[in-house]
Amino acid sequence: MNPTLQEPPLNRDGLIAYDKIIVCFSGGKDCLAALLYLLDLDVPREKIELAHHLVDGEDANVFDWPVTENYVRALATSFQIPLFMSWRVGGFTGELWKTDAPTAGVTFETTGGERITIGGGGKPNTRRRFPQQAASLRVRWCSSVLKIDVMDTVLRNDPRLQGKRILVIDGCRAEESPARAKYKAFEIHRADARRSGRRHVDAYRPVLKWSEAAVWDIIRRYGVVPHPAYQLSWSRVSCRSCIFLDKSSLATLRDLYPEAFAQLAQDEANTGYTIAREGDVTRRAAAASPFARATDNPVMAAIANGDAPLGAVRISPADWRLPLGAFKGHGGGPT
Repeated sequence: MNPTLQEPPLNRDGLIAYDKIIVCFSGGKDCLAALLYLLDLDVPREKIELAHHLVDGEDANVFDWPVTENYVRALATSFQIPLFMSWRVGGFTGELWKTDAPTAGVTFETTGGERITIGGGGKPNTRRRFPQQAASLRVRWCSSVLKIDVMDTVLRNDPRLQGKRILVIDGCRAEESPARAKYKAFEIHRADARRSGRRHVDAYRPVLKWSEAAVWDIIRRYGVVPHPAYQLSWSRVSCRSCIFLDKSSLATLRDLYPEAFAQLAQDEANTGYTIAREGDVTRRAAAASPFARATDNPVMAAIANGDAPLGAVRISPADWRLPLGAFKGHGGGPT
């Protein structure tokens, strides 16, 4: 175990007391570090599973990185840990353009390859407003509607999780933002229902106090090839068209993936709301230069776009190299 890392409030014995340890797994460096830390503690892999939310829903790639689904599936296979997908029906686009319609349901995978769709309905309402950069999840609705609420729905409704002791792990780090610095490392999860005996759900952030250096170190030790977005100089994976993209990221998106950039600009215009209050994405991209080496790597750009094979996701630690996106700050991430 790396002695420079802060010890968590849960030791191995505390962790294995849970029936299921669910890692919220976007494919980004921090949730990956959280998973690897569990393996460092020799937590039995049969207790661990990965949960990935498809931001665009099924069979679509509008805002998310096209490569991400294959990347997280490849990592799950490599580590021999089960992966379960979930998504809001209609994804980001369906929610963005919702007009006098009820909330869409959530679909999730459960054991045996079964899919369950649940929820939705209620009073019709209209969205038609692009999420904006803000700490409030009512304004930054993409995080709550497409990720947080989706995970809560799975926990509350997947039959295999009822009556169980569950630990939900995410990769939030205090270093990323002042808001995240205030998070608790351990707390009762919103979906908990222990008083009724339906399910016991806790939330744990094992890498909350880690530095970015510690995150990359554990990834190197396990020889995990970082997500292609990091290799193209992005400092965050999240969505390819994330609302928190800084100006250089937007300029790179414009040059590498002009259709995705045009879609982002058009959606801003059609909703009448800019993502950032300082101006629209076209103006912001024009005020910066693209990442210097991203546009010189057409093979990696094609892989990230799903137009070329992914390749190995695990290599020898001796051959591992720090990606271009490392140590570039949080790339305009949540404040």
